[in-house]
Amino acid sequence: MTIVDLRYSAACLREAERAGHRARPALVRRRVDVYSWARADRRDRSVAEWAKVEERRARQRLRLRLEAIRQRANATEAVDDLEVRPARHRRNAIWLY
Repeated sequence: MTIVDLRYSAACLREAERAGHRARPALVRRRVDVYSWARADRRDRSVAEWAKVEERRARQRLRLRLEAIRQRANATEAVDDLEVRPARHRRNAIWLY
């Protein structure tokens, strides 16, 4: 797979600053070998399915933690030491796949 990108080099930025005009990005081509179909085939739904399961688990953990806080608050115990971590966004699964 070939990835094409526009990048500013340090030399290009220095030259544009000296000349007093806007820098022009250079075309960069990179060749990448893809070994995972989830990355190569855009119609593959395996990452989306895995992300959906992870999001469901994160919501469940959040519900259980909030239920524990509610029970302690109703029992008039100290609630200051409880911490609720936010649930991770489902796109996190894409990077962990």
